[in-house]
Amino acid sequence: MHDVRTGVALFLLLNVLACLVRVARGPTLADRLLVAQLFGTSGAAVLLLLSAAPGMSALRDVALTFAVLAPITVVAFVRYAAGRWTGGDP
Repeated sequence: MHDVRTGVALFLLLNVLACLVRVARGPTLADRLLVAQLFGTSGAAVLLLLSAAPGMSALRDVALTFAVLAPITVVAFVRYAAGRWTGGDP
């Protein structure tokens, strides 16, 4: 079981690294938002995997915080993009 968790954690960390590259190179703001959402989800998953280790249960709270903040980033992006597309203030 430990080997499976390690493999999944490595896969997710590689996913996070790929996301960082895509955020920097994203051609549009919407692409960057989607990658940021994937980054947050993968980060929360890695934290949940790490929280299974003895003495690391506090990481579960951090993962929950990431999961709660993810929709806030979507709302902030939509408000910003709506203001940008209509020419008004975000």
